[in-house]
Amino acid sequence: MPEYSLTTSDKLKARHASETRFRWMGRIAIFISLGFLVFMFAVITVRGIGALSQTRILLKINFDEQLIDPQKSRDPQQLAIANYKPLLTKAMGQLFPQVTDRRDKRRLNRLLSSGASFELAEKVTKDPDLIGTTQDIWITAASDVDLFIKGKTDNNVEEKLRRLKNKEVNWIKQLEEYGKIKKKFNTAFFTKGDSREPEMSGILGAMIGSFFSLLVCFIVSFPLGVLTAIYLEEFAKKSFLTNVIEVNINNLAAVPSIVFGLLGLSIFLGVMNLPRSTPLVGGLVLALMTLPTIIIAARASLRSVPNTIREAALGLGASKVQTTFHHIVPLAMPGMLTGTLLGMAGALGETAPLLMIGMVAFIVDVPQGITDIATSLPVQIFLWADSPEKGFVERTSAAILVLLIFLVAMNLTAVILRKKLEKKW
Repeated sequence: MPEYSLTTSDKLKARHASETRFRWMGRIAIFISLGFLVFMFAVITVRGIGALSQTRILLKINFDEQLIDPQKSRDPQQLAIANYKPLLTKAMGQLFPQVTDRRDKRRLNRLLSSGASFELAEKVTKDPDLIGTTQDIWITAASDVDLFIKGKTDNNVEEKLRRLKNKEVNWIKQLEEYGKIKKKFNTAFFTKGDSREPEMSGILGAMIGSFFSLLVCFIVSFPLGVLTAIYLEEFAKKSFLTNVIEVNINNLAAVPSIVFGLLGLSIFLGVMNLPRSTPLVGGLVLALMTLPTIIIAARASLRSVPNTIREAALGLGASKVQTTFHHIVPLAMPGMLTGTLLGMAGALGETAPLLMIGMVAFIVDVPQGITDIATSLPVQIFLWADSPEKGFVERTSAAILVLLIFLVAMNLTAVILRKKLEKKW
């Protein structure tokens, strides 16, 4: 007996030690996963935080009426297309009167963004009273100047290999001494669409395109998915046909997203002739991709409602339809909404199906509706990541950070809704 008791005790100790090791292995795995996640966010944040600031140069602009609006009509269309470049050239010449060579003047003016004229046009169009006055205006600097000010260029590289030559570097340093060049908050990143120039590019157009696409996706997929789940779970009799439908729904949830893009390309564009590169088509493709997820989540929510509720409603004289829509569906709705939000969060990060329907086009204007040509945030990130311009590196990381924030927010909303609305029996 003593030997048997000692053996049992040793076995218990060994089992407890094994359980302890297993728990620590799980904790270590969680810590490693969280570590990689924190590292990823840290790297993206460090690389993208620079996009929140933009270098600007302070110029004294004389809004000469003879150049801008000689007819004194103050027509917004004429003000928008007026030639503002001489105003910028004159202002830069006043800062550097010693620069007289024509080639040097061109290089001096290239310190400003190529979109600086459009900035002045936008200001004058909004406020025509600027015409005839002289104002101190902060003008966006070129991307190379911005990278230099942020310390992201190597000045030790041989001059012929640098985009900024020694003369341009000296001019920038003079501007710093005069207090005429500073980093300011980059509002354009959140208020403008895409651009060929990194310093003028923004994510507003892509964000609006993603919003419209998700709006169409929700309008189409949520009612179809919920009604399909209700029919299969509450009304359809078990048969070979319903089994085939269930198997296909589960299989569709695992189909690669690019297959849905090919389906949208062939059906929505090839057969239905819907407008290409629009949130309407993008939303329909994302709806097809999201439907299986919503149906599966909705059916699981309906199954979670106790049968006693169904029996009680039927016992009190309610019809099958009344029992389903007055009692079962309201109780299952929190789970349905959670599944829908999770499915749409996955759709928000999709790129491949949108590439197939042409939403990879270069779009400058911000879309105003679901039938306007647009792109989406993941596709915008793809385009910027493929650009050779170094200035797009930090904007790519910043756009990724914005996308991750939206994804985390949607998943967090789903969790909060589930916690707030779920019923416990």
